[in-house]
Amino acid sequence: MEHNTQNPGTQRSSGTLAEPVSSPLHKVECLESGPLSLLTVSSLASGTDSGVLVSRVPGQLRPHRVLDEIGCTDLDELNEAARRKLRSVREPILITNNGTIISGVGSWQLALFEGRQQITCVQYDIDENESLRFILAIHRTHRRWNSFVSIRIALKLEPYFQQKAVQNMRAGGKYKGSTNLSKADRIEVRQEVANAAGSGVGNVDKVKAILQSAHPNIIQALQNGSLRIHRAWKWYRLPKSQQKELFAKYDEDQTRRKIVREFSKPRPNTRFDFGKALEALRSFEAGHPGQIEFRISTKRDTVVLLGQDLINEIKIPELSNGID
Repeated sequence: MEHNTQNPGTQRSSGTLAEPVSSPLHKVECLESGPLSLLTVSSLASGTDSGVLVSRVPGQLRPHRVLDEIGCTDLDELNEAARRKLRSVREPILITNNGTIISGVGSWQLALFEGRQQITCVQYDIDENESLRFILAIHRTHRRWNSFVSIRIALKLEPYFQQKAVQNMRAGGKYKGSTNLSKADRIEVRQEVANAAGSGVGNVDKVKAILQSAHPNIIQALQNGSLRIHRAWKWYRLPKSQQKELFAKYDEDQTRRKIVREFSKPRPNTRFDFGKALEALRSFEAGHPGQIEFRISTKRDTVVLLGQDLINEIKIPELSNGID
């Protein structure tokens, strides 16, 4: 989103605003509480609803700290931004006053990669919690994150929603001076977290329990989408050592199923000399000690898997020709 002309009254120096900026959170609340409107999201993400254009140094910007904490800033958005650029479509970079990026991380990454000195952004006057709600609402429209990731991020907003509930309780004259939420108010906070994540209250409770008690391997698998929330939740009360064993067996079973599906695909008829392959493996191991990995399976059947890199290295034409 590049502009060579300035809006009247908008100063385009780094971090300087020429006029007050209104919060876009009313649009976010609409996205959380009802069906997604592409028109609403489009106006929100393009910066046409509120915010002002500013010019910022890319190195002064950063992703939201919560995304850094849980490892949600990867290269996918950079690759998407590069593809957009090839199509001459620029994703706007939306930021807060303190330089937190709330949309357009890929465009920002691309600007850093290209060594650009200045980039045009749309700047909003919203705080850290509001910006996180903004991020979740926009990511819901792109479906970039799985349910676990979205809920994990939304749970960071729980203290914010609790504070709002206390303020609403006091404003309504209930329990004046109290900081303890009623059961109904606690349920409302859970619903707010679920709305922010675009999920159900049940999954919010499960993810919260998992984050408190699950083995790190299970958390990582949930993060990358190789494990479902419900399965991990069934294990979370077990000792972490047992969780690890159950997950390892589950992961092995899943890998095995993928292998079976792969080998069940029709392939060209290829005559294969197993003796020659074993001899090539011995020679490779002699020259590259420790680079061939052996794993023991709990299953009865024996399957030998050769990676494409190894096949190319040991140069067995019968194998190379048999790979699609």
